[in-house]
Amino acid sequence: MARWKALPEELDPQIGEFTRQLRRLVDQRGLSVAALADRTGYSRTSWERYLNGRLLAPKGAVVALAEATGTDPVHVTTMRELAEHAWSRAETRHDRTTEQIRITHARAEPDDFGGSRGTTTVAAPPMTPPLAEPPAGKRRALLFLTGATAVLVVLGTVFLLTGRGDGEGTPEAARSPSSSATRAADLPPGVKCVGVGCAGKDAEAMGCGGDLVTTARTATVGATNLEVRYSRTCGAAWGRITGAAPGDRVRVTADGESRRGEAVAGETYTYTPMVAVGGAGEAEACVTLASGRTGCTE
Repeated sequence: MARWKALPEELDPQIGEFTRQLRRLVDQRGLSVAALADRTGYSRTSWERYLNGRLLAPKGAVVALAEATGTDPVHVTTMRELAEHAWSRAETRHDRTTEQIRITHARAEPDDFGGSRGTTTVAAPPMTPPLAEPPAGKRRALLFLTGATAVLVVLGTVFLLTGRGDGEGTPEAARSPSSSATRAADLPPGVKCVGVGCAGKDAEAMGCGGDLVTTARTATVGATNLEVRYSRTCGAAWGRITGAAPGDRVRVTADGESRRGEAVAGETYTYTPMVAVGGAGEAEACVTLASGRTGCTE
């Protein structure tokens, strides 16, 4: 029985060659996926996705693989760059195809009144007799009220825009766009989220790991190493445990938001989904071992 699954037929040739190169490195050293996870710090589940062509391995994982197999990292990272370009092109084609399908379905759908789309003739409303002109006195009163209302609307608008009522000047929201929106437009290649957009998502899948991550806090609980992992680029943090046993659970908390991860059989490493943070020190990670022992980062 073959060790590796056949790669998807629709996989770009450049991505396929890169994936096969990773497989060859693993095979040459006789590593199992579990052993590879132990040596690189990337989970077994992640490596299964990378080696089966379902997810492009991040640069950090590729460098870790090169170190674990005694391979020149320059060669494999160069191949990864070529595969990354092909992956981006494939995602663009997929997005365009999805949008074309959506437009086609929208055109084929019936309108809100149950009929097919097309030109609709709208009947003109019935003519109504002109209103009688009010007396001159009432006209003057109406003009006065209309003018006064217009002045109040203008003054109210100026008040809201300038914030004169509290002496603070222009409100913060009116002075500048949100930092999250500004940063999202300037993300480096491969990074797919920032701030609250990363909450609850996988750090590796969103491109927040590799060279973009640092360890903000650590603790040792029994034989398990507990960490808060932080990506300044993504504005997010997550909890990670290594040297774990099946059933060990890790939790990360920041500003009342909590995410959890649990080690399963065959894995000594696991991590939580991300939480949005404004700085490295805002998140705390805690672990509950299968034995019942607990601990948190300092």
